[in-house]
Amino acid sequence: MKIAIIGAGAMGSRFGYMLQEAGNNVFLVDTWKQHVEIINKDGLLVDDNDTLKTIKIPIFFPEEVNEIPDLIILFTKSMGLKPMLKSIEKIIGKNTQVLCLLNGLGHSDTIAEFVNKKNILMGVTLWTSELVAPGHIKLTGSGNVEIQSLDPNMEHAAEKICQIFNKASLNAIHSKNVILSIWKKACINGALNCTCTILNCNIEEFGQLKNSRNIITNIIQEFSEIANKQEVDLKVDEIISNVEQTYDPDEAGEHFPSMHQDLIQNHRLTEIDYINGYISKKGKEFNISTPYNDLLTMLIHSKEELLIKK
Repeated sequence: MKIAIIGAGAMGSRFGYMLQEAGNNVFLVDTWKQHVEIINKDGLLVDDNDTLKTIKIPIFFPEEVNEIPDLIILFTKSMGLKPMLKSIEKIIGKNTQVLCLLNGLGHSDTIAEFVNKKNILMGVTLWTSELVAPGHIKLTGSGNVEIQSLDPNMEHAAEKICQIFNKASLNAIHSKNVILSIWKKACINGALNCTCTILNCNIEEFGQLKNSRNIITNIIQEFSEIANKQEVDLKVDEIISNVEQTYDPDEAGEHFPSMHQDLIQNHRLTEIDYINGYISKKGKEFNISTPYNDLLTMLIHSKEELLIKK
């Protein structure tokens, strides 16, 4: 299958690497000049369980792409989704399937501006990856992928993509309620991304703090209240348990969340408005108090002001 990975950061590069290794025709698309140039010149350096390997994989800037793929996998940052879709609109064919694996909430409406609903698939993944440097990723832990077509009549498309992913050892399943899973993932990110970023620690270090349980409980409770308003049943105790499982170094404990990688390590803007900021925004719409997510959103934006040169 011809697959375009749109957004070749840590996760996009990981999926591109694994799908290419399984025999698919894969190319990457990204806007980060240094990253694109290094991969084109030297290849993608992959630290796969402490085994270093360099793979040749095509990568392009959006304006350079002319091939129409069978499948587009979206891995852009949330705030860059709409501009990226505009820039690659010419390669979205009438039969091209578009799978969204972005972090955060509220993306399906944006994608529907550019893609026929029957070709849109929503997904969520618990795989992790770290961007060590431009052109260099480190694979950490194991994971899985859930996929569901927005159009109930297109379930066969989700099933086919799951088969392709599983040949690449991506542990994919055809979901019957991916929206709930997306909310669960967003809630886990909401509990860990901003907190680890503000505290400058990895997930295991956060979990060892005396107040970690109290902090995540308050964040998750606010997520649950907003989710319930949108007919999504998030169970607080279940999400707390899921978050605390990640503290284990054999799970994701040694991992620095993507927001930490973006802001602290690379001084790049974060996806806060599509995670905690989404809860803060919806809280105001629904007249629900969300003080924890309000404050975390403001703190991350303030940290952006301090670290990112205008």
